[in-house]
Amino acid sequence: QVQLVESGGGLVQAGGSLRLSCAASGRGVSNYAMGWFRQAPGKEREFVASISRSGGATDYVDSRKGRFTINRDNAKNTVYLQMNSLKPEDTAVYYCAARSSSLGSRFTFQYDYWGQGTQVTVSS
Repeated sequence: QVQLVESGGGLVQAGGSLRLSCAASGRGVSNYAMGWFRQAPGKEREFVASISRSGGATDYVDSRKGRFTINRDNAKNTVYLQMNSLKPEDTAVYYCAARSSSLGSRFTFQYDYWGQGTQVTVSS
């Protein structure tokens, strides 16, 4: 199995940028497709982006395509989420997840492992 630890969250002003990292230990991240999800207070956890095991295929929610970029460095066992032009509505706890498949998914139930999350707060 794999253990996932997110980092890079924090407080940023609207229009700013953050890069989240998801470091894996145990079984290498190269064995998994990876996803980023987020959960705002009082809301369900929602899909943000995913990347295939090879890194060749990515998927984003349309409203965030162009602002967010997911990539991975399998040699470093790390997956990243670059977030630009942040908005107050992007405020949430961001989670990374690993799926025992070659392709990512938009559905939480299709992921096998989850990190503890990192808080992102965007002020107006």
